[in-house]
Amino acid sequence: MADGSTPPSSEPGGPVPAVRPFLVTAGRVAPDPSGRTMPVETQVVATAEGLAVLDRLAFEQHDIVAACRIPQSIAEIAARLRLHLNVVRILAEDLRTAGQLTVHVPDTDVTHDASVLRRLIDGLRAIPDSRGVLRDID
Repeated sequence: MADGSTPPSSEPGGPVPAVRPFLVTAGRVAPDPSGRTMPVETQVVATAEGLAVLDRLAFEQHDIVAACRIPQSIAEIAARLRLHLNVVRILAEDLRTAGQLTVHVPDTDVTHDASVLRRLIDGLRAIPDSRGVLRDID
């Protein structure tokens, strides 16, 4: 523009991501034909084979294996790499099938224990907000 500012974007939500999730997963919406999905707390870690072929993996697969040098949950990977949660689930399953990731699904009996959830809630409340104020406890 004449004043040196950039013209407003014609796109309502800003720029569109370069690659849509369905392109990354080849149109798949579930990791396997049964439609089961990995829980978000599933821990994933790279195998020695995965690290050995790291330079030959495609973009997102490379990033997932590289991030999993230390155990990561599916949710952590999605947040860290800014990928859709289901994209990470599908690619992690592909990498597990290829022997490049080890997947550790949590014991569902433990994750439904109310005392674990209570400790989690208490821990989250103990974290101060951006102003340094602690949340009220019930």
